[in-house]
Amino acid sequence: MTVHTEPKNIVIIGGGIIGCTSAYMISHHLSFDPSKTSITLLEATKIAGGASGKAGGLLALWAYPSSIVPLSYRLHKELADKHGGAERWGYRAVYCGQLETKGRSVTGPTVNGKEDRPTDEADGGALNENGAESVSLQKRSKEALAMLRAGGVPKGLDWVVPNADMAYDDMGNPTNTAQVHPYLFTTSMAELAQEKGVKIVYGAATSIDHSSNAVTGVTYEDKETGESKTLEADTVVLSAGPWTQQVYPPAPIAALRAHSVTIRPSRPVSAYALFTHIIMPGDKKTGRKAKGVTPEIYARPNNEVYACGEGDHLVPLPATTDLVSVDQQRCQDIVDQVSSISDELRDGEVTARQACYLPNVSAGGGPLIGETGIKGFIMAAGHTCWGIQNGPGTGKLVSEFVWEGKAKSAKIGSLDPRSYM
Repeated sequence: MTVHTEPKNIVIIGGGIIGCTSAYMISHHLSFDPSKTSITLLEATKIAGGASGKAGGLLALWAYPSSIVPLSYRLHKELADKHGGAERWGYRAVYCGQLETKGRSVTGPTVNGKEDRPTDEADGGALNENGAESVSLQKRSKEALAMLRAGGVPKGLDWVVPNADMAYDDMGNPTNTAQVHPYLFTTSMAELAQEKGVKIVYGAATSIDHSSNAVTGVTYEDKETGESKTLEADTVVLSAGPWTQQVYPPAPIAALRAHSVTIRPSRPVSAYALFTHIIMPGDKKTGRKAKGVTPEIYARPNNEVYACGEGDHLVPLPATTDLVSVDQQRCQDIVDQVSSISDELRDGEVTARQACYLPNVSAGGGPLIGETGIKGFIMAAGHTCWGIQNGPGTGKLVSEFVWEGKAKSAKIGSLDPRSYM
């Protein structure tokens, strides 16, 4: 049995949600004494530069894996209560549902800088004064309200265009579903960790150094000078997301690219997160066939709506987050898809078109949290699309491995990295 010794030099690799919540939890643990132990957060480019700054930020008790979700969901609420999360990083409870509907055409010439989207008679749309299809969501007709009721759409979801073919199913409500703004939450965790004495160093980790089966340090390339440097360490937390395998090749972590956009709607919209299935109309002139698409749409409290599309493996993972390529057409596809079902989004302002890579455990399952077989080396990676949701819980567990030698807040035997490497 390994005898646990109190660490003197802790290095956390990765300034995403997992690295930042780990830095927060390790530095806020009762055992941490800055006069005896140093904590360094090593980040290649910038805090929340990858998926942690470009994710949706949905939190849910119905997420996965079930072994850590309840812990992490509770910690989100506790952190928000303690640090003013509602104001600081947009924490709030939300409704969530699955919406099946038919989209409107989003092609055509522009009028006053906006696309003219002619009505399709089958959609039951109307033309506004600029010739673009519009259905008023504030003064709806009896027919429109009847279509909403027939589709089971909640009264509060007043920013989707009704049609006769829509259907809505509840997935979550404010008792089990919430959200944060990922970039603000991640950077806040880093700032709160710094207040406790955590030092942030910018450079790309190239290797985890070890001798006699125990870590001795982390070698990295300094961001400013390009020099190879080493941070001494007796404890290393590897939380580099999709870049985990670049630092430690045996780690079975794969990368999936995902595109997203943010839109400032034409008016504030209610607190709903939507998983959609939209049938986009075909076009006889171009020969384009009707097809189903599945964007996710999350309304945020700062008059912003986030929407993301399906992932792809078309472009390999680059060396760092600042080199991620953005496919503008994929972003436009998302804009067109969500615009096809909402006037507020169609008439809003697109404020960001972006891409990031999500970390998946290539062997299935995950994430991987815990010891690796090398003394002092802890892994926390492979969180898929639920990294923001499971960040605080992961950080809490990592802090227990660091200070107490084992996980105590949740049973995570199924997430043991040693079972996959």
